[in-house]
Amino acid sequence: MASVSLPFMVHSHYLSCGATRSSRFCASVNNIGERLECSPKSMDIAEKHFMREVSQFGRRNSCQHYALNALPAADTFVFQNLVKVSSFLFRTENKGQLKVLVDKKNGKYIVHVEVISLQAFGIENELALIWGLYRSDSSCFMPLNLQRSDQNDKQNTVETPFKKNPSGKIVVELEFEPSLAPFYISFLLKCKLNLTSSSIEVRSPRKTNLVVPVGFSSGHTTPLGISVSADGSVNFSLFSQSAKSMVLCLFDDPRKRKPALEIDLDPYVNRTGDIWHTSIDGPLPFVRYGYRCKGDNQGKAEYVILDPYAKIVGEFIPAQQDSDLLPKSLGILRTGTAFDWSTDVLPCLPMEKLIVYRLNVMQFTKDKSSKLPPQILGTFAGVTKKLQHLKDLGINAVLLEPIFPFDEQKGPYFPWHFFSPTSLYESPHDKQSVSNSMKEMVKTFHANGMEVLLEVAFTRTAEDMSLSQIDNFSYYHNGGQDLNGKNALNCNYPVVQQLVLDSLRHWVVEFHIDGFCFSNAASLLQGFNKDVLLRPPLVEAIAFDPLLSQVKIIADSFDPYNLEPKDIKFPHWRRWAEINQKFCDDIRNFLRGKGLLSDLATRLCGSGDIFSDGRGPAFSFNFIARNFGLSLVDLVSYSNVAIASQLSWNCGEEGPTNKASVLQLRLKQIRNFLFILFISLGVPVLNMGDECGQSSDGSPYLEKPLNWDALKTPFGIQITEFISFLSSLRRRRSDILQRKNFMKVENIEWHGSNLSPPSWDEPSSKFLAMTLKAETEVSESGDTEGHLFIAFNAADHPESVVLPEPPAIGAADTAWFCLVDTALPLPGFFTAEGVPVEDDVAEYEMKPHSCALFEAKTATG
Repeated sequence: MASVSLPFMVHSHYLSCGATRSSRFCASVNNIGERLECSPKSMDIAEKHFMREVSQFGRRNSCQHYALNALPAADTFVFQNLVKVSSFLFRTENKGQLKVLVDKKNGKYIVHVEVISLQAFGIENELALIWGLYRSDSSCFMPLNLQRSDQNDKQNTVETPFKKNPSGKIVVELEFEPSLAPFYISFLLKCKLNLTSSSIEVRSPRKTNLVVPVGFSSGHTTPLGISVSADGSVNFSLFSQSAKSMVLCLFDDPRKRKPALEIDLDPYVNRTGDIWHTSIDGPLPFVRYGYRCKGDNQGKAEYVILDPYAKIVGEFIPAQQDSDLLPKSLGILRTGTAFDWSTDVLPCLPMEKLIVYRLNVMQFTKDKSSKLPPQILGTFAGVTKKLQHLKDLGINAVLLEPIFPFDEQKGPYFPWHFFSPTSLYESPHDKQSVSNSMKEMVKTFHANGMEVLLEVAFTRTAEDMSLSQIDNFSYYHNGGQDLNGKNALNCNYPVVQQLVLDSLRHWVVEFHIDGFCFSNAASLLQGFNKDVLLRPPLVEAIAFDPLLSQVKIIADSFDPYNLEPKDIKFPHWRRWAEINQKFCDDIRNFLRGKGLLSDLATRLCGSGDIFSDGRGPAFSFNFIARNFGLSLVDLVSYSNVAIASQLSWNCGEEGPTNKASVLQLRLKQIRNFLFILFISLGVPVLNMGDECGQSSDGSPYLEKPLNWDALKTPFGIQITEFISFLSSLRRRRSDILQRKNFMKVENIEWHGSNLSPPSWDEPSSKFLAMTLKAETEVSESGDTEGHLFIAFNAADHPESVVLPEPPAIGAADTAWFCLVDTALPLPGFFTAEGVPVEDDVAEYEMKPHSCALFEAKTATG
């Protein structure tokens, strides 16, 4: 069979057909026994060229023994017994018509070309199909004789004559091994005139070759990212409104910077609305993928970018001077990692029962003092190994600081991907391992009755996140032109809203996450021009999402890169809890002697000024210290102009000191902070390292690895034991301290030091006491519990406190038992049994800067 060279450019569009000038017949897929039909779709025809030469991939691929056959077809071969057929109808420049069917039978691709209007070509004329194959660069055909071809081989096309089958139809049928796919077949017709020896070439009405895809199709729009169909084909889907062209880049070796195969996506076949899509028959001989898109940012078209919906991310490849590609991470061609969740049971703890420990995965076990094997320091596996420490504290939920892959120069609040955990938290940097390691951590925590919450940052991204190259205008405020360089996401734009919702659902479904805390949540309320929306679509959608409504959702309006608090009214639909910044501020102010008694009372009772709008105190997540800002020990050790917004007090001397009086006062203040945190209505949130006096040397921005040796010091031992005691106290007295609803007004009595009403309007008053009356038959243990009397003295002088008459419990006489007095020396400043107050003692002396807790018990209790 003679071969000829085609020295012309092949264009990548399908040719128009039918009577309408701007219409085209698109491929249709039909089931067994159905009639093959093509449906017209109106669209404009635009020429475009494919960009990348990949002939070496054809040589490398396992296709040395494929057969290129030109066979006559039987009458029923194409139209019967077909499982899946792509059908195309083309019009030629001489007003003829061709039907092309692409089928897969017995593991091989069959391309059937049939002449529909024979009169246009002349009945007596001889017809031949001149064809070649290419993948990306339409000017470079794949070599057809791979065993003897070289880079200078021009014999990359074949001439195959049409033949008449038994039904009288003029057809050509080509057969290809599946290892060749995906590829395009480009062809034209050669019409040899019988009266002369001359011949003419017939192409499309636009003088271009006819092009048909083999091994891939237009695909479908949903879901975004990659998905695998029942037949094994892999669908790719990507949103971009601004891209003028899109190229799917496939890599067969993660060590190579350039793709092994590139597929140009036709804007008229592979685009629906603003979504680009294609489907490739599987299994694929590739391991990674990415995209190149060209739009308004013309200079960045050569960059291979990460699919924002990739579920597993390949390693970060640093830039090289001789490279034309942006530093990138690539999506791995898997939709998930195998993991056995069969024995996992979600704790589903009521919100009022939570005791939360906030930690950074890396900093929690990074220090060698953790005594863990080197390969798991600072990893999810390391957190799992330290679960017992959290249980000893009485913790039943952990809040993980952001775990998305992030800009390591700017920190975890500048993520560049939303669907995978960062490889920094798994030492081998194996992406399947890091996902499974996190899943194993979650599963282990659940088995111990503990929930796992994620802090998520959706308000700003890393500068090189793929979203900026895919569609700046859609994803970012002001089209990405943020004067502060913060790349602020436009979260209430529909496509960004969908991205966030899909990300959250992914973490719930794939990682069994129990809830989310949204950092800088005030930004979620902003519209396109950063105006505050009364009903922000994203916040409302999360509240009513069928899946997300079953997990905990917490708004944290604090911006870690702008430490000024934001006083906003967050819309909640009775679903959103909030990190209570007012609790933090008011407790800090009171203990440094500058707060009002009314502010303290409001926070102790569950912040009714914020949560009496249909939610309740369980929606208040209370904290004293957090990851950004001063640690607990620094709050009582530093206070200067630079950190005035932290509302701290150094207790008389700045920084480290050896003065016993200052150290004793600081110790009392730390006890006071923890005491108020745990006896207040709401959810207590403990910050990593506060149990052992972790210091950041007075810097609000410095977060150090946890020093596990500090837990063994006298300070670490007593504070750890105190937190454990307070946790058990909350559980034992859940009738008062773990309430879903606010306490009744008649069950709270407020006192001054002599049982007179408090001096609410006196700024100089620093003493407040309260009696919390127990409601009978509500104890978690089933026993009848007595009242609680709690007193707070923030003054620098002692107060003589008159205790109220202890209430009777049933028919038994009762007495007050002192459970906590933060001014007493170790080990007597707290006790689970309590120290009875003698009947003849009318007053109890409280030392300066101290708190005390009394419980009414029977004499034998």
